[in-house]
Amino acid sequence: MSDGRNETAQFYAENAAIYAAELSKASPKQLDRFLEKLSPEAAILELGCGNGRDSAAMIARGFSVTPTDGVPEMAEEASRRLGVAVDVLRFEDIESVSAFDGIWANACLLHVPRANLAGILSRIHRALRPSGVFYASFKAGEAEGFDALGRFFNYPSREWLGNAYAALEWKSVEIAQDLGGAYDRKPTEWLQVMAVKD
Repeated sequence: MSDGRNETAQFYAENAAIYAAELSKASPKQLDRFLEKLSPEAAILELGCGNGRDSAAMIARGFSVTPTDGVPEMAEEASRRLGVAVDVLRFEDIESVSAFDGIWANACLLHVPRANLAGILSRIHRALRPSGVFYASFKAGEAEGFDALGRFFNYPSREWLGNAYAALEWKSVEIAQDLGGAYDRKPTEWLQVMAVKD
């Protein structure tokens, strides 16, 4: 049985230009909260950068940003927007150790199969420096599965997600839940997670 990664990557590869154009021009409000926790010129890794919107906002504010995406076609879209090479980086290939002050993962880890999420969170934790800040967002739910567009989501509950984070050493983990929109234009319950490493 497929875990959805190939189908999801194929969706973004085939729809890279359309998806990039559809992303709103404004970064999510959580970006300000994330950046307020970091020192000026902090080193930030963005995972799943999509069209580069959030990396562009962070670079404009003076941060040292490494934008990445797991889909080559999306990385190309971001490269065009940012004017710099964007690395292709799959979550399971994160090998950095204490390299970043912050890691921004907006609406991307929600595609990781639940069975693999603990390992990915561990790699992210390892890549952060002490007191590093990590933001990620997820579509809330009760069971992983596919949406109407053929994309795979892990759809965690707040409790399930909290337990996944609790396996690692964090100074703090805040999980907020709110209603918002999404690419499929359906009302979506979002889980916004802000964690600070010990």
